[in-house]
Amino acid sequence: MLGALLALLSAATFGLNNAAIRRGVLSGSVLQALSITVPLGAVLFALVALAAGALSAIGDFSAAGIGWLAAAGVVHFVIGRYGNYRATRAMGANLSGPVQQASVLVSLVLALAFLGETLTPLRIVGIVLIVAGPMIMLRGRGRRRSTPSGFVPDLAEGYAYSLLCAVGYGVSPLFIRLGLEDGGLGASLAGGTISYGAATLVLAAILLLPGKAAHVRAPDGVAARWFLASGLLVFLSQVFRYMALAVAPVSVVVPIQRLSVVFRALFSWLINRDHELFGFWVLSGIGVSVVGALALTVSTEWLLSTVSLPAALASMARWTWP
Repeated sequence: MLGALLALLSAATFGLNNAAIRRGVLSGSVLQALSITVPLGAVLFALVALAAGALSAIGDFSAAGIGWLAAAGVVHFVIGRYGNYRATRAMGANLSGPVQQASVLVSLVLALAFLGETLTPLRIVGIVLIVAGPMIMLRGRGRRRSTPSGFVPDLAEGYAYSLLCAVGYGVSPLFIRLGLEDGGLGASLAGGTISYGAATLVLAAILLLPGKAAHVRAPDGVAARWFLASGLLVFLSQVFRYMALAVAPVSVVVPIQRLSVVFRALFSWLINRDHELFGFWVLSGIGVSVVGALALTVSTEWLLSTVSLPAALASMARWTWP
């Protein structure tokens, strides 16, 4: 239950982060956003780990563990986040969110193949519903071609970078799980510091390219404030994410985190309603996704002790794969 709660908190803060990024990229660039959010996250993660007495746990990781965590940072915070920001700028946070749900399929396939995790019928139902919720939200969005502010989504660019984001966000949970080596909550904070540090080093190398440093030093003032807010929010999201992955299976954490697309729709309505597409299907998608999250949170044994099922159905509910 703790892992599910942490994953839900991660989803909510990540959804608000996407709404903030959407406002920022209206006048700022993707590279400017990365140059603020990634280093800020690295500093904040290190400070939290230090305050919690967990920073020394970095020395407890094996060389392989550090390598996996560093790879997770580059894949998630540089590649995946770049895809997310580019897709958000191209077609908005709402339209890009459902496409990025492909990351859950990447994560689950890798977890089953390499981590020895299992699926149950209840989890399968939850996964299907959580993936279906955002897809339902997408159904009604083709009816309006532009937002109230006149923004016209570039679907080709948005879909391409949403898929890049899905790969980055889908692969990183496996790398994190392999890197943490069942080290617990303290190790998760140290691991997050390693991941953010590696991503910051890669980003610093990119900024050494001609003209890049000068560009990121001159963001629009309004955009910079939104990027700072996003950096704080995504930091909180990642803290919750690393802690969730330290205490719960990937097959539980990752699907619950898909609810971030529902939260981003809610926060986009509050913050960016003139710059996003909305439709009737949003509420339907929210309802389906919430039911899916409950299916993932509730254990099979608790369900069977609460609901009286025929022996045949109870036996089916206890089935696991592989």
